Amino acid sequence: MILTQEQQTEIAANRRRYEELKAAGQGQAPRALPPPTARDGAPIAAAAIRHREIIPDGWYWTTQLKRGEALRLVNTGGQSCISLLAWAAADPSERLNHADTIKVQWAASLRKGRVILSDMGRVLLSIVEDTSGAHDTLAGASSAATNAAKYGAGPHRNSRDNFILAAGKLGLGRRDIMPCIAFFAPVAVDAEGRFVWQDERRQAGDFIDLRAEMDLLIALSNCPHPLDPLPSPVRAAVEVVRYQATPAVADDLCRTASAEAVRAFENNALLLDTRIAG
Repeated sequence: MILTQEQQTEIAANRRRYEELKAAGQGQAPRALPPPTARDGAPIAAAAIRHREIIPDGWYWTTQLKRGEALRLVNTGGQSCISLLAWAAADPSERLNHADTIKVQWAASLRKGRVILSDMGRVLLSIVEDTSGAHDTLAGASSAATNAAKYGAGPHRNSRDNFILAAGKLGLGRRDIMPCIAFFAPVAVDAEGRFVWQDERRQAGDFIDLRAEMDLLIALSNCPHPLDPLPSPVRAAVEVVRYQATPAVADDLCRTASAEAVRAFENNALLLDTRIAG
């Protein structure tokens, strides 16, 4: 498509305004984000573990996660993708909002120190540990159509259908299914705005720890990402460890990493009537 001079000028002006707002938002960040967690780091104390679950290739799992608990998602074989949906347990009409998670934090990439937001401006989950930073908030999950296009006809399970089944087990329906976040999906955007798959960014044993900041309903799906270039849909099982997280302190990284995160946690406190003493 050939753009007119007027359209090009408008795009350039919008880009400048975006960069100004981004710089202003990031300039208020009181803390820099740390490097990835070491793959042999952040051990979980045995006494803190509440449950372990293995999600086979192509399958899904649901759970109710209490505030203060955490999930460790482990990419056991190094080639799996774990897609996630989340709802507030008290009112499932409040749910994960991947668009706000991106734009409020001025970053499409998720890593240690970031948070996952609801459509009510509250924090659902905090990323307290992360070995890769190779996660996708843009492309979404696999469906029957994407599987057929990539792998041909066959009984290939997909995350869209898995989430429909998972929602039913949680007392929800199709209308409650929103765009997901996909972990261990190394999607990047190049200078031309095209999606790029960076497989070297994920390895066997990668994990990410998600701490619940309110009571949640969770659905996870272990199906290949639609942009994964591997020719076969077969992947390894993944492991999920549910555990009691260490209580957050006043200077908790996720609570203070940006002015936007501070405000989101203030919204949580107004709802839950909870604050952390300074």
